[in-house]
Amino acid sequence: MSKMSENTSMVTEFILVGFSHLVNLQGLLFSLFLTVYLLTVAGNLLIVVLVSTDAALQSPMYFFLRILSALEIGYTSVTVPLLLHHLLTGRRHVPRSGCALQMFFFLFFGATECCLLAAMAYDRYAAICKPLHYSLLLSRRVCLQLAGTAWACGAMLGLGHTAFIFSLPFCGPNAIPHFFCEIQPVLQLVCGDTSLNELQIILTAALIILCPFGLILGSYGHILAAIFRIPSAAGRRKAFSTCSSHLIVVSLFYGTAIFIYIRPKASYDPATDPLLSLFYAVVTPILNPIIYSLRNTDVKAALKRIIQKMGSTEILKGSEM
Repeated sequence: MSKMSENTSMVTEFILVGFSHLVNLQGLLFSLFLTVYLLTVAGNLLIVVLVSTDAALQSPMYFFLRILSALEIGYTSVTVPLLLHHLLTGRRHVPRSGCALQMFFFLFFGATECCLLAAMAYDRYAAICKPLHYSLLLSRRVCLQLAGTAWACGAMLGLGHTAFIFSLPFCGPNAIPHFFCEIQPVLQLVCGDTSLNELQIILTAALIILCPFGLILGSYGHILAAIFRIPSAAGRRKAFSTCSSHLIVVSLFYGTAIFIYIRPKASYDPATDPLLSLFYAVVTPILNPIIYSLRNTDVKAALKRIIQKMGSTEILKGSEM
């Protein structure tokens, strides 16, 4: 037991292996991830600004969309800046406390988004299936309660998982075959039999992922039934178009989350799993503003108005000079 404690105390930092094997591509990867990160932050920040300032984007759907965009900024900022630092400097060490902090915030933002997507599905259900009661079902108070519940669930899951995993003994090695402190590769470094710990983590992940996903499926079951009852084809297309953006985002997010988290650690593949993590940690956040802006006429109209306003301001400045 004393030997175990001695070894455990020695693991004070981890090494994020990441893409270190691609020695000749470090500069290219840095440029690529930097570009994606800047576009992600800019795109999601633009949506936050549009929804916050445009009077036409004040419905509950856009209230949740603004929170989603803020979450995406936080979600990608947890992993990409540190990855950029490692690619630029070649120093891949991260202290144990820093690894725990990164894991907490990644789980926090991810679990909050799981719950928020369920709230957004409920918003679409109320708008299509209960239009006469929409303002009552999605009042300002209800929206704040749904958003607060999502943030609280994310905080509890992040704190619970992180505290649980980092209370386990790490005896070495300390190399994480990933580009950030993801649950599965970190759990592989824990000493001894972790089957019970692994089962607890999988069950908790299944609860926070599958429960909101079940609510989303139930909401869209009612939505589809309501859409099919609309007599005109144009009416059905219009009703479905209000849900299509959310459906795409749900498919992208939950598809990868279910595959990554609801499975045993023995199935973790250090060659392919980091690539899957790239998809939901880096690629998905940049797709969300594209999906919602290109497929949403209200957002496109608000963007056009702000561009026209900026153009008018520049013209006025030029005339004054």
